Amino acid sequence: MTAAGSAHRPGPAGASRYPPIADHGLIGDLRSVALVDTGGTIGWYCCPRFDAPSVFASILDADRGGSFELAADVPARTKQFYFPDTNVLITRFFAADGVGEIQDFMPVVAGSAEDGRHRLIRRVMCVRGALPFRARVAPRFDYGRQSHDLSMRGGRAIFESPSLSLSLSASTPIETDGPDVWSEFKLAEGECAVFALDKLGDGVEPRSCPVAEAEEEFAATVAYWRRWLSASRYRGRWREMVHRSALTLKLLTYAPTGGIVAAATTSLPEQPGGERNWDYRYVWIRDSAFCVYALLRLGFSEEAAAFMNFLSEHVSRDGGGPSGPLQIMYGIDGRTELPEVELSHFEGYRGSAPVRTGNGAVHQLQLDIYGALIDSVYLYDKMCQPISSDHWEEIHTLVDWVCDNWDQPDEGVWETRGGRKDFVYSRLMCWVAIERAMRMAAHRGLPADTPRWQRARDAIYRQIMRRGWSPRLRAFVQHFDDDVLDASVLMMPLAKFVSPTDPKWLSTLDALGRTLVSDSLVYRYDPLASPDGLRGQDGTFSICSFWYVEALTRAGRLDEARLAFEKMLTYANHLGLYAEEIGQTGEQLGNFPQAFTHLALISAAFNLDRALG
Repeated sequence: MTAAGSAHRPGPAGASRYPPIADHGLIGDLRSVALVDTGGTIGWYCCPRFDAPSVFASILDADRGGSFELAADVPARTKQFYFPDTNVLITRFFAADGVGEIQDFMPVVAGSAEDGRHRLIRRVMCVRGALPFRARVAPRFDYGRQSHDLSMRGGRAIFESPSLSLSLSASTPIETDGPDVWSEFKLAEGECAVFALDKLGDGVEPRSCPVAEAEEEFAATVAYWRRWLSASRYRGRWREMVHRSALTLKLLTYAPTGGIVAAATTSLPEQPGGERNWDYRYVWIRDSAFCVYALLRLGFSEEAAAFMNFLSEHVSRDGGGPSGPLQIMYGIDGRTELPEVELSHFEGYRGSAPVRTGNGAVHQLQLDIYGALIDSVYLYDKMCQPISSDHWEEIHTLVDWVCDNWDQPDEGVWETRGGRKDFVYSRLMCWVAIERAMRMAAHRGLPADTPRWQRARDAIYRQIMRRGWSPRLRAFVQHFDDDVLDASVLMMPLAKFVSPTDPKWLSTLDALGRTLVSDSLVYRYDPLASPDGLRGQDGTFSICSFWYVEALTRAGRLDEARLAFEKMLTYANHLGLYAEEIGQTGEQLGNFPQAFTHLALISAAFNLDRALG
């Protein structure tokens, strides 16, 4: 029995042991994902699904997390890019004696006869000259808490832990070193080596992955992603960035249920060294609903239908819990309990503890989710196909609940832990929930308690205008009867609550620009002015920055909008990916990549391109 203990990189927590968050690319198979850094190391991989315990997690603990290293064994410059129009990641090594590359991908088999196979393939090629390479595979199961046995069988390395077993096959000789395996080999121009990591069990037979089979898997994976992307109707400006965002949203989709996770990771910090570290590998109703809107804009209707099925099959609306008939988030399989646990043995990214799994915000009251959800159903009904009679009954029930409960404080869209307040954004989205349902009922002649719904809708409108407006700031504010600004009100014209050229709104836009905007980057709010129950500051929130672009666009300030959008594009990483936030010096912060940011990029690009003509 080998220990789960330390990997081979000792030393104190420090920047040199942790690549920047932005120095990663993402691969996946619509059930799980892996992060590959620019040096060729996989530092994050959960098998067999997004929310499973990690196998490789060196991004959260360089010593205990485990990793899959693969790189040129000589000094080399590296560059990464995606094979065009796919989620196949290429990492290139430029050395004195040659050029090599790693092709990383996970074959998409969801819905096929091999639905239970979970495979990660790494093809190494020398494309010029000759290069030596090295590989080291050091899994650390269950977030580094479980030990594992290592054995060699039929030329494969078998890693067996109590909860998961993996098989590593390679076309080059591999040797054992305690709990790990390693390989050193040299390739001449045109030569190739293959490493394939497979999950064992669940009726799927282990198999090797020779060079020829890896070539076939590569071609099939490229074909899958190109076929999927071909459904896009977007032909406007910034198409490569828009399509990369769409491909990223697709990677964050869990194919068996249609749920869309908020991000691929847990506990990447919003502030290095701080406590704002959360697990985002779950299905937030709000995030998923906005994803549906963004993908529908581009022509991807299957994803919208899959999310509607997720809601029907996995989300119960019968409960009357603390958050009403809906929870703010669910597991990717629809489960409702997501207990928050701290992994005290992990030091965290660059010493940013705690590392958390689960999410204690699951039972918060966040009234805005009703508007996000019903708006996505409205758009699906309008742009794809009419919703079913059963769906309408469910929507009717939700709207009735909103009519009874909209006028109460909640934790708000930012999931603050500083107590409930009367957040303007929450009221705004309650208005959206009722207004969109009324539109559907009128358009389709569906049964509705229209007089009651209209009274509630109008009461919300009047309350926001009366108590959500600050005469002193001449702006809509974060919560009632106070003078704190919040970027979430940027959604007011986007949700069609207020005209984008209304004098009150234009004054709000100016106030936000003076107070929360820095070089096109937008802070959510000021934690000093509005304590949120957590220590420290966070960076600018990228979804808010794209909301700002869209608000400027709708206000007719196109030169400002275009400049702000182009600036935001410079904050993307080398592959066009975004984490949740941008730090003081332009670094990516928070979980990565984040669906919220990419869906907002799509919406901002779509509307700005249309406005520019």
